[in-house]
Amino acid sequence: MTTTAPRLGTALARLLILAAALLGTLLAGAAPASAHAALTGSDPKDGAVVATAPKEVNLTFSEQVAMSADSIRVLDPAGRRADTGEIRDLCSGSIVRYGVELRAGLPDGTYTVAWQTVSADSHPIAGAFTFSIGAPSATSVALPDREPGGGLVGALYGIARYLSYAGFAVLVGGGAFVLICWPRGAGVRPVQRTVVRAWLTLTGATLVMLLLRNPYTGSGELSDAFDLAGLKSVLETKTGAALTSRLLLLGAAALFVAVLFGAYTRRTDPKEKKDLVFGLGIGGAVVATGIAGTWALAEHASTGIQPGIAMPVDILHLLAVAAWLGGLTVLLIALYRAPSVERTAVERFSKVAFTSVAVLAATGLYQSWRQVGSWSALTGTRYGQLLLVKIGLMGVLVGIAWISRRWTQRLADLPSGGLSPADLSPADLSSAEKETEGVEEGEASEVDETSESDAVPEADAVSSVSEAEGASGVSPDVDPERAAQLARQRAAVATARRKRERDADPERSGLRRSVLTEAAVAVVLLAVTTVLTTTEPGRTEEEAGRSTSASGPAAVPDRPVDVRLPFDTGGVDGKGVVRLSLDPGRTGANGLHIYVERPDGKPLDVPEVKVALTLEAKDVGPLPVAPDRIQAGHWSASGVQIPMPGEWRIQVTVRTSEIDQTTLDKNVKIG
Repeated sequence: MTTTAPRLGTALARLLILAAALLGTLLAGAAPASAHAALTGSDPKDGAVVATAPKEVNLTFSEQVAMSADSIRVLDPAGRRADTGEIRDLCSGSIVRYGVELRAGLPDGTYTVAWQTVSADSHPIAGAFTFSIGAPSATSVALPDREPGGGLVGALYGIARYLSYAGFAVLVGGGAFVLICWPRGAGVRPVQRTVVRAWLTLTGATLVMLLLRNPYTGSGELSDAFDLAGLKSVLETKTGAALTSRLLLLGAAALFVAVLFGAYTRRTDPKEKKDLVFGLGIGGAVVATGIAGTWALAEHASTGIQPGIAMPVDILHLLAVAAWLGGLTVLLIALYRAPSVERTAVERFSKVAFTSVAVLAATGLYQSWRQVGSWSALTGTRYGQLLLVKIGLMGVLVGIAWISRRWTQRLADLPSGGLSPADLSPADLSSAEKETEGVEEGEASEVDETSESDAVPEADAVSSVSEAEGASGVSPDVDPERAAQLARQRAAVATARRKRERDADPERSGLRRSVLTEAAVAVVLLAVTTVLTTTEPGRTEEEAGRSTSASGPAAVPDRPVDVRLPFDTGGVDGKGVVRLSLDPGRTGANGLHIYVERPDGKPLDVPEVKVALTLEAKDVGPLPVAPDRIQAGHWSASGVQIPMPGEWRIQVTVRTSEIDQTTLDKNVKIG
């Protein structure tokens, strides 16, 4: 008994369910649109208390950012704008710094600096901090807790980004597969539909990204997608120009697809077909390179170190991915939907895939060094960890591809002999009749879409049935319904015969299974790659950390005291964490900042926080400190005096209600 391969619909459904589950797992664990530029310093610093009002507020970033009029806002304790709204470009060499002037005559109190901008690689970033003039005070400023690029708009933008990568891979890889490996595939309808749908997917996803770009980098409100003023501002940015260029190039790609599946299939003269293949190859390569360039010019490759080298390398990387994974997708469709796939076509694709893997290895090695930079970043940052997952999936893909190559070497041509109706089971005939019924109603059946030459025209079948009935003494004037029924049965026999012949080759069935597995892993690999594009590179994360550390200890010889204390008062909303910072952590005057947070890291507004300091070895203390509430979850005190160095015990009392409170203590060395 011959074991038939599963229908393509069922196989693809399982593939999509697996991909959706794994993609959901990856995206669920990812921070929403992580920043690729980082704030490395500010003047005044976060939490600083200055004697007089500064003339301006300066922000320093790890890499170039795109500033707008409202990118930096300074709010007074009452929530009113304290800045003039004029952003100053203070960049010098490799230092990326921007400032905003403050109004004259600002009163004492705590001021909030809120900033939001777009990183050079197209991702939105935002943050906020406070400083005080004269002395800390209460503030009514309530900053939104929405992450930049998050929410519904962020999710939709991420889906569109994934679909654009997938559409690009299948469009470019499918076209290359037909031109290089399987020219006969240009006339196979499932192949045509796959490539056309890839073009539609990439075009639709690009349009969605263009419309969502304004709310994605700004308000986060879906309704702003149709704000014409916002769309106009997007078109003036680097990302907007890249998306617009991609749409224009997709117009040229549509012409390529139309010629490949139209004029090329109708050519019969070998010389004409050869000339057309050459033209399609040159034109297709130019268009594919241009589309890949729209990613390279607007994302990771365009910023950081060596952008002049990184952008061409990124284009090669994307084209290699498309040639491999896109060609793999079309091969999978052909193995399940086409009546036959020549062994030479699979062997050619095997060579293309091997070349693609070699290019991916070389370009991926360079990209890994450029984006990660160190072994510690490879294992200690999210980007590095995702990169390791991607490398592991690549290894699995290569292993499965080796199995597919073994099946290719054993692949045999399909038998030329046919099957008679007596050889077919009732189940085969019933299944085939259901498939061919769709043809009569104008629907495309699963197998009859493969090629016009493979289909059994219903008119011919009716004619043959009529002739057969006339020969057996039946009137030639056959009832139309009876004639149509006999035509469907005849077509069903032909369909079932082709399906049985297609599934009769065990080598072909083995190749289909391995290619399907390879495609499933490729879908997950593409998901990991998409998440990588929204994750801060390891090199940038480590450099930002070093810059932050340098701006602290380098300016102050003593290291600030940082304490983290979990608490539970036992009441409602009584669990959380207290983070205490004593800066500069030496004898004399110190600044004290206390942050009260919920277990999920969000600020927890509590009625009261008290601090006491005791040096038991010298019998000093307890010295009480009454911090002031700055904002929800943030308490601060300036001029906290530490009279002498030693092992000090810090006691923090947190009250979460009228009756629920707890006292925490920690011994720290000061001075």
